Amino acid sequence: MNDWQKKSPLDWQIYVNKLVKVVAIEKHEYEGWVLTVDPVSASIVLAAFQENEQVSISFVMGHAVQEVEILQEGDSEMEQRLSRIFAPEESKAYSPEELEKRKNGLKTWLETNHIPMTEQGESGRTLCVAGVLTIDPPYGPEQCSSSNEIILSRVQGLVQGYLEKQQ
Repeated sequence: MNDWQKKSPLDWQIYVNKLVKVVAIEKHEYEGWVLTVDPVSASIVLAAFQENEQVSISFVMGHAVQEVEILQEGDSEMEQRLSRIFAPEESKAYSPEELEKRKNGLKTWLETNHIPMTEQGESGRTLCVAGVLTIDPPYGPEQCSSSNEIILSRVQGLVQGYLEKQQ
């Protein structure tokens, strides 16, 4: 076990969101922004940005790491850029007003299509369809949940159709 593998997750945390140079066995060198360090294997996940805004992801196995040198601290803009690498394209933050508008629009549309609808939870954020399916914020097909796969599939299709109509 090398020195890198003997470190604790708290020790590795100081490298996250920083530009580093990693020297591995056989004098291989890797440079990139640290996305994370796997706490089990001590492997480092590096991101490198190319000119065309494409991202290259590299994994350096923990057992191969000999030395890690911090080259540059990451600012808040770089932290956000790194956090967006694995975020889905459609993911975005909604304001409480936007969420309320989305919920009310979907609720009205489902009721117009004769689908029984109630609001659940202390703040009424969750929509409940016929007592067997729930839709959580931000009220898309992925947020539908039910143990009945037939109802789940049909309501997801309706929600998807509604959202496509809104665009």
